[in-house]
Amino acid sequence: MTGPLVPFREFVLKVHSRCDLACDHCYVYEHADQSWLTRPKAISDEAISWTARRLAEHATTHALPSVTVILHGGEPLLAGPARLRRVCEELGSALNGIAELDLRIHTNGVQLSPRYLDLFDEFHVRVGISLDGDRAANDRHRRYADGRSSHPMVLRAVDLLREERYRHLDLGLLCTVDIHNDPVAVHDALAALEPPLVDFLLPHATWDDPPPRPDGSPTAYAAWLLTVFDRWTEQGRPMPVRMFASVLSSLSGGPSLTESLGLAPTDLVVIETDGKLEQVDSLKSAYEGAAATGFDVFRNTFDEVAAHPGVRARQLGLAGVSETCRSCPVVRSCGGGLYTHRYRSDDSGGGFDHPSVYSDDLAALIRGIEERTAAATESPAVRSPDALLAAHQDLTRTLLAVVHDTLGGRGGALWDDAWRLAAAVEADTDGADALDAVLAHPYTRTWLVDALADVDAGRGLTEPAAERLAATVAAAAVRARLDLPVPVAYRDGSLHLPTLGTVVLGGPGERRTAVVHPADGGFLVRGTPAAPGTEVSIARGEPEGPHWLPVRVLRRAPAPALLLDDLDPLRDCFDAPAADRLETEDADAWADRIAEAWSLLADAVPDQAAEAARTLTTLTPLSTGAAAPGRHGPGALGAGPVTGADELALGLLSGFRRAKLRALGEVTDLYALDGTWDHRTPWGSEHVTFSRLLAETFERAGLGLYDPRFLTGVPEALDMIENAAEVTVDGKQLIAAVRKEISGTRSAAGKNLGRSLSPSGPVANVLASDRKVTFE
Repeated sequence: MTGPLVPFREFVLKVHSRCDLACDHCYVYEHADQSWLTRPKAISDEAISWTARRLAEHATTHALPSVTVILHGGEPLLAGPARLRRVCEELGSALNGIAELDLRIHTNGVQLSPRYLDLFDEFHVRVGISLDGDRAANDRHRRYADGRSSHPMVLRAVDLLREERYRHLDLGLLCTVDIHNDPVAVHDALAALEPPLVDFLLPHATWDDPPPRPDGSPTAYAAWLLTVFDRWTEQGRPMPVRMFASVLSSLSGGPSLTESLGLAPTDLVVIETDGKLEQVDSLKSAYEGAAATGFDVFRNTFDEVAAHPGVRARQLGLAGVSETCRSCPVVRSCGGGLYTHRYRSDDSGGGFDHPSVYSDDLAALIRGIEERTAAATESPAVRSPDALLAAHQDLTRTLLAVVHDTLGGRGGALWDDAWRLAAAVEADTDGADALDAVLAHPYTRTWLVDALADVDAGRGLTEPAAERLAATVAAAAVRARLDLPVPVAYRDGSLHLPTLGTVVLGGPGERRTAVVHPADGGFLVRGTPAAPGTEVSIARGEPEGPHWLPVRVLRRAPAPALLLDDLDPLRDCFDAPAADRLETEDADAWADRIAEAWSLLADAVPDQAAEAARTLTTLTPLSTGAAAPGRHGPGALGAGPVTGADELALGLLSGFRRAKLRALGEVTDLYALDGTWDHRTPWGSEHVTFSRLLAETFERAGLGLYDPRFLTGVPEALDMIENAAEVTVDGKQLIAAVRKEISGTRSAAGKNLGRSLSPSGPVANVLASDRKVTFE
């Protein structure tokens, strides 16, 4: 087995090996492994002490911030309050000062009483209760040995746990699926109890002992669960359901939320009542000794168990599932199913190297949930350029809020003053619009991402970051014509106000301070008492002069008005170096070339030209290279010297497509597990990652609307992407939009045949979050 050792974070501690019910579907007592017969009924003091010692040792070795211990059985409450107290005390004492202890107990509930719950309250033990639905469903399996119903006692336990004094201990309900039960009745019975969580569990089965399928349907369990899903949705999703949440998470590019689904490595180990260390308990369904490791807490560390081949086999992610599963489009959500459910005792010795016995059910369930939820879970940013811009405005503000909150008052006087004044600017209607406009400037993202990286790494806030926030607030105040003096700092004799221009205050030198005061439609920069002697007045619309270098605006129809930003100190974030300040005639030439190129785009690809006009705000001249996005927020392109309008048109279109895809990747997940699979592009023999396949396909599709030759291979690539395991719900939404975009366009683009540009450039992923911020 390869790969680093995965430490355990979840420990199932068997405190009692017998049960007070006789459930006929129990994997401990009714399935292949009968080792419970030889184990002591209750865990010994020695086993408790050694378990606590090993836990502390493991947490220390791996610097674990927390460990979860689940008290289990049999029926764990049969251990009695005194023994459970001993367990809680020893574990808590051993881990004190090392790791946080998350204690839980899974019980059938029939023994639960205030005596136990008071004990659990003392040690913060949360309680999960097994309940299979209404009385008819529950009594199908969960009965006493003499046939009596356990349902009234379980309901009494649930009601007790719902009392205000114990509600904080309620972990939720575990429900084993039986397709003979009415799925709607099961859902409604569970939902009526208002649990904090419901965990639906497929009954343990293998290829040797398959689950019952009364009608022979290979997707009977999926149909049952989808009926529950539909009822759950119809009722407004009254409680979280772990299985459904896991599928929805993985479909959107997130992690799986349960061991039974997804490709996350296992991090669970079982400690039996005799101190023996075993793999996941459900393996007892496969064959006698399937869960055994040969280790125990008295002689062995948890690291030794983590290195066991059986444990390692469940830590390999995609490499740990069968060949059939590795090529399945839903494997990222399914993960090959629960390891136990893959077992087959065939002559080939395959063992667990098979798809799950529920393979068809899991595929149908995942696809069924996707079909039912895609429209509701899709990000509006994928279909709407305006929604994409709004999402990025929120992202920029989120980054700013995270930086401020992480600083926790340690940003310094300049940062704190700027934050306070930002609140004053935002309180004014015009000021709020002006602040949004300055924050939307693409190079705002550059310094925010760098500032967050510095703060997260403990390096603190750099002076340039505080200076930029102050300059941003000052620029907003000037744009809104607010009577609001804003303290700023500048260095080397230049104060840059983003989106406006650079005030020249002197030559190279040390960092100095000043105040920007909007006045008479322009603004005044005046030195502070600590740094007197500086005073420059800039009128609104003032042309370039000795003290003022304005950011020029390219205004030539039919092109949109674009900032020609050759001043911003943060503009050098492209693959090629940014050019220095242009001469006036060079800036005019850029305006002419952009207008010519835009005329070609508006004629050949009017929809893309219109979207680019609403999206792009800034053009930064580069010393070399074609048009391309850089390391910043959306809205900016860099472009090097070009020889003709046609080349520039294709360069702008190429850069716009790459910028748009990058922008989408910043606010939603279009794919997951990039690099896990290789793909061969239809236009080359090279094997590439999914992200590169998507980037090249998206760019070629856009260029193909201008020059049809770029469409070669695009339909095939779209098929590959749509059927890939990496693609998410939003990724599929994007592909559907691209299909619609290129359908029936070859003849319309024919007039541009012969023009070409080789697209390139993978998508870069950056920080995203869903926080909102106001300046308070």
